[in-house]
Amino acid sequence: MKLSKSNYLQAKDFILSNARMIERRLFEFYFENGNNEGVFHSVYAYRNSDGGFGHGMEPDTASPESQPLFSIMALEILDEVGYLSAELIQKDFMPYFESVTTEKGGIPWMLRPKSDYPCEEHFKTVKEWAALSTTAPLLGILEKYNVDIPWMTNAEQFVWNEFDRIKEKHVFCYLCIPRWLMFLKHTTSQDKAKKVISDLKKWILADGVLCNDKSDDGWSLYEKPHSLNYAPSSESILYSLFAKETIEADLAELINRQKNDGRWDTWYGISEGTKLEWAGIQTLWSLKVLKNYDKIEK
Repeated sequence: MKLSKSNYLQAKDFILSNARMIERRLFEFYFENGNNEGVFHSVYAYRNSDGGFGHGMEPDTASPESQPLFSIMALEILDEVGYLSAELIQKDFMPYFESVTTEKGGIPWMLRPKSDYPCEEHFKTVKEWAALSTTAPLLGILEKYNVDIPWMTNAEQFVWNEFDRIKEKHVFCYLCIPRWLMFLKHTTSQDKAKKVISDLKKWILADGVLCNDKSDDGWSLYEKPHSLNYAPSSESILYSLFAKETIEADLAELINRQKNDGRWDTWYGISEGTKLEWAGIQTLWSLKVLKNYDKIEK
């Protein structure tokens, strides 16, 4: 089963008509031979003078304030499209990350907003603790680009300690797992990394993690992951975890979940506008997964 060409064109029209510029430039990059320069400029539109990224880079907040998570997201996107370099990371990103590093050596997931902008309630009550989901991918990217700076020593110790502390408690979050894997793939401590990856595989397959009920409206959304969330391509570290039949069934369900206007939807959003932004993010993700598995008709 493949996404038909007409349904693909509907998805394209939805992104171009409703998504943020960043998703539109990413669509151009992945599907229309666009260059990464456009992606870079769309990402840097979210950058502040302190070097961090804000302005609702995740659409659950309209606050312009810099946030560690949003800055990680910017770094990940530029890495994804091949725009990063060791020099850019050290010059444009590390001063901000070092400024928000905690005594434990890691960086927080989020900082509590100081301004009064619309946002989801969980932003208002965030605990400003160092987090694995932000510190691990930053370390992984530094290792990937052969950056060696003093900041990494304490951060790495923090990351290993966090893996030992939280164990399986957050494996349902398919947004966090790829960030952990960025570190585990590129760390020089591969013996430790292989042990953690082995544990991750066991925990992901434990009862109650994967959403096997395809009639559930939340299938593929937060806390209700399926195989493609963990293995968005056959090159993914966790791809071997799933039977081919499972991957194929989830690809078919993903295709079936496309709406009449071309979008793949979420329940996220603090306004009608941000609901469209989230749908643009989800639609781009769905198209990328289908492309990775050659499930779009030419």
